Amino acid sequence: MVQSSAEDVDGYLAEVAEGRRGVLTRLRQLCRSELNGFDEVMAYGMPAYERDGVAEIAFASQKQYISFYLMRSDVREAFSGRLAAQDLGKGCLRFRKPESIDFELVRDLLRATAAAPGTIC
Repeated sequence: MVQSSAEDVDGYLAEVAEGRRGVLTRLRQLCRSELNGFDEVMAYGMPAYERDGVAEIAFASQKQYISFYLMRSDVREAFSGRLAAQDLGKGCLRFRKPESIDFELVRDLLRATAAAPGTIC
């Protein structure tokens, strides 16, 4: 699934292949617990988390990997050392195997994002 037409995140997760659903559900739970004050929405066919109408975090089940979108350049820069070993694009981490997701790193990125507003890439 590259882009979903689901109206909400529950619908999105229902469409995801069963082998990835648990991991994506865990990502969602982390986002919901760490991103206080953010709204959970569907944007560009994927779950996203907005503060003041601006998406700062999103995730998606892509064909070859799971994407975790970190749209905050300041947070990416602050975590550059920990992100160096990751498969990282301009604004996303790519996890080629669901079991390879570093949930501790994701949690720390979410906490840093929630701590204060910042620059979106």
